[in-house]
Amino acid sequence: MSKVIVTGAPGFIGAHVVERLLRAGYDVVAAGRDLGDVTDASFWNGLPRADHLIHLAGRSYVPDSWQSPAGFYSENITGGALAIEYCRRASAHLLFVSSYVYGTPKQLPIDEDHPLAPGSPYALSKVLVEQLCAFHAQADQLPVTIVRPFNVFGPGQRREFLIPAIIDQIKRGGDIHVKDMRPRRDFLYVEDLAAALELTLHSPGGLRVFNLGSGSSYSVAEVIDMAQSIAGTQLAIRCDDDIRQNEIADVRADITRARAQLGWEPRNSLRMGLKLMLAGRCAEQS
Repeated sequence: MSKVIVTGAPGFIGAHVVERLLRAGYDVVAAGRDLGDVTDASFWNGLPRADHLIHLAGRSYVPDSWQSPAGFYSENITGGALAIEYCRRASAHLLFVSSYVYGTPKQLPIDEDHPLAPGSPYALSKVLVEQLCAFHAQADQLPVTIVRPFNVFGPGQRREFLIPAIIDQIKRGGDIHVKDMRPRRDFLYVEDLAAALELTLHSPGGLRVFNLGSGSSYSVAEVIDMAQSIAGTQLAIRCDDDIRQNEIADVRADITRARAQLGWEPRNSLRMGLKLMLAGRCAEQS
């Protein structure tokens, strides 16, 4: 079976990806901070030769990126450039996990040909690495897959993110406090993302770009109502009506390409994911 290196392996997404690949029989190198810093060439020089590199390492929380843009640019862009350099030396397939990079959508659902319009330093760092990937895919005939997950959620996610924060507050009791009830997002359960990433390892070639989402969007208010319905609670809700910088009203992914080319379909609805998280369980594996 192929050897796969996963950077950012101990992280929220990385842990689910590593578990899935090991279960599928891949030879996995779980590369975390214990092996070094992805912005340091010595980290990459110490890695074994592999068939695939899944690059997940980097900084990821949008509000933090406004506080420290330079830190995000330094870690994400330098780490991405060195990931590309590793794959050039090893003749390895690069799977770069990007993010939502479309800004305010011109139409819904959003397909991969929609203009890119990063709305935060975090998203900008992802777009710049995507450009590096596209350049080297053409210049070096490097096999590169770029995936653009929309709003990923699931067990192990930091409490600062919306769904873990809502679930934590429901479990604690008292009020549910959020900043804004209106934004609508396309939520993707983390194990469905891991399944898609595994599928991209099959027969890679050229430059491929895939949106990954559920194809549906829900407002913050709807997420709270759904979670409370599952939990059987009727907790009061406090909303600050605090609109985040460059807030987007609604996003919804067009996942036609991933369906057609990867044979991928998300298995877990938002309701199922919330139910599993409230119960403290993970989804059944496909």
